[in-house]
Amino acid sequence: MTGIDVLLDEVSPYQSRRVVVECDSHTTAAYLLDARGRIRVPVWLANHEVAPVVDESGGLFEGRAPLMPEAHTKHPPGRPRFDPSCLRAVWFEEGDGVALVDEEGLLAVIPGWAEADSGLPGYAREAIGRSPYAWELDSVREQLWPRVVHAEAYWDWRRASGAWRSVQRTVLSHLNRTVGDPGHYWDVSDGHPPLLRVSERPATAERPYTILSTVGMCGQRMPTLDRYMADTSAYARVELALATTMPAHQAARIFRWIGAFPWRAVTWFGHGHTVKWLDNAEDRAMRGGAGAVLLLSGPTPLSGGPPPPDLSGLSFQGDPVHWLWAVPITRPEHLFAKEHDSATLVEKLAAEGRSWILT
Repeated sequence: MTGIDVLLDEVSPYQSRRVVVECDSHTTAAYLLDARGRIRVPVWLANHEVAPVVDESGGLFEGRAPLMPEAHTKHPPGRPRFDPSCLRAVWFEEGDGVALVDEEGLLAVIPGWAEADSGLPGYAREAIGRSPYAWELDSVREQLWPRVVHAEAYWDWRRASGAWRSVQRTVLSHLNRTVGDPGHYWDVSDGHPPLLRVSERPATAERPYTILSTVGMCGQRMPTLDRYMADTSAYARVELALATTMPAHQAARIFRWIGAFPWRAVTWFGHGHTVKWLDNAEDRAMRGGAGAVLLLSGPTPLSGGPPPPDLSGLSFQGDPVHWLWAVPITRPEHLFAKEHDSATLVEKLAAEGRSWILT
């Protein structure tokens, strides 16, 4: 499109979201896009000409941002354009939301729960009341501003030289206490946050299987939880574990995709969740007939010898860290869980004598 100036174009640290701020001779708007470039949330930011008395766009962004009706803008005559040199994005720790800040302070917030298709746009400083294009920021500023302050502090901390070491030290110390002596240690990051490693705890005489676990998932809260609950702290941080008798370096490949999955797919992991196995050629052989992964906080209903070690008791930055055990399941079992629920699937697998250990 011609006649449009891009004031800001930035990809989130997790590479799963992108925010673009565009200005034409009529309006300025922000767009939150997904990893495929599809617009998830468009948000009006300002009119630059006289506002119409009534909505002339039918509540839709059709090719360009509409003019906000005069009843819903603080500046019905229009306001000057924003200075792009003063505009910056502040990504939330979870990566699913973003705030826009300029020389006057908070300009807009597109939280993780915003969804254009559900009639939930972002919040804009220039907006009054609620419209299809933006909701007013003033009435929720006190609730959202701490999120922005936390986000800036979080990314400042992540850029500091000792940040990753503090995550690593916390998780490894916990594993040393609860599981036993370490073996190999692999980097399974893909060049972007989150940073992820895998720690091996070799089999012992008392435990005839190896335990592999992620190191680093708990260093950032998972996305989208605030769509479902007011207080996310009890569920926001996880690490994954896997018990196996396979060669550890082969089984560890599962964490190359599932470890970063919450931030890449913009979702969260909890007890009973199932995740379709990504079709990576490098781990096709080790996964056998598995088509998905079942995540359980305690796999003891399933058979497989000695019970798993108790990994509870870890916390990070004041939040408890939940350990979820990964149990590979077939594609039909995945569909069964979706049709019924994961608890029913676990009962079915237990009745069949299924082990929670990958062999």
